[in-house]
Amino acid sequence: MAQRRRGAELEKALLNAAWDELTDNGYARFTMDGVVKRAGTSPPVLYRRWSDRDELVKATIVHVLKESRPAVPDTGSLREDLLTLMRQIATAHVQLITVMYAHLAGYYRETGRSPSSWFDPVATGRAAALDMLFERSIDRGEIKPELLTERIKTLPFVLLRHEILSTFAPVPDHVLEEIVDTIFLPLVR
Repeated sequence: MAQRRRGAELEKALLNAAWDELTDNGYARFTMDGVVKRAGTSPPVLYRRWSDRDELVKATIVHVLKESRPAVPDTGSLREDLLTLMRQIATAHVQLITVMYAHLAGYYRETGRSPSSWFDPVATGRAAALDMLFERSIDRGEIKPELLTERIKTLPFVLLRHEILSTFAPVPDHVLEEIVDTIFLPLVR
């Protein structure tokens, strides 16, 4: 007899099943019933946590982004910290990023609403991780804090995402170096 899952273990199993359902079927064919079957549970278990498909998809995206968030490096240099982090993302997360954006295009087509709120850096923990990286570089005197706006903080990663979605392939190191050295660092020094 299978052991009954509860609490965080059950929620993680449900969200993992939802991610599998989303990646296999896309948003257009994503169903609560499909998640229930994959998770080996009952509809009330799922509906107690998420009242509809959109709520579940949003929770799934946040869960996957939290689970896949790479560790923030501490190399002693902002340039190397950024390059190390971007290399991790540029190689290990290509499939995650392309699958996510391809399937969420269906959400936009169906609802007319942008899924951008689903990628909230605060909810996924990315904001705190990047803040830590940038605070260390300010403490080392590598950048001027008054030049470091929220948009500039995210710029290297927006450009990285653009490269991944343009090629559906790992981003070459020379492109990462160009983003950091030619575009980002001159904006904050």
